[in-house]
Amino acid sequence: MPEFAKLDSIYTPEKYMTSVEILRAIKFAIASEFEAIQIYQQIMDSTDNKIIHNVLGEITDDEKKHAGGLYKLLEILSPEDEEQYQLGVQETIENIAK
Repeated sequence: MPEFAKLDSIYTPEKYMTSVEILRAIKFAIASEFEAIQIYQQIMDSTDNKIIHNVLGEITDDEKKHAGGLYKLLEILSPEDEEQYQLGVQETIENIAK
């Protein structure tokens, strides 16, 4: 466990991640947020305990905000990916209209 009184006890990576590594990490983080949401919802579906519903409901809402923030970051850092995502949205809209 780090000693926060000592500045040098805080971990610093040897090198920065590359742009590709950062994008992969952000995509993984988005997936992790959705996985957490699913886990919390499954727990809530498994009980009628109001305390659990209240606490996990708030946490679930936070996870959704985190996923949104990460998605926005991905959109900014990778306009090429965003273009593909929007093409998928458009195709889906067209398929629904059929």
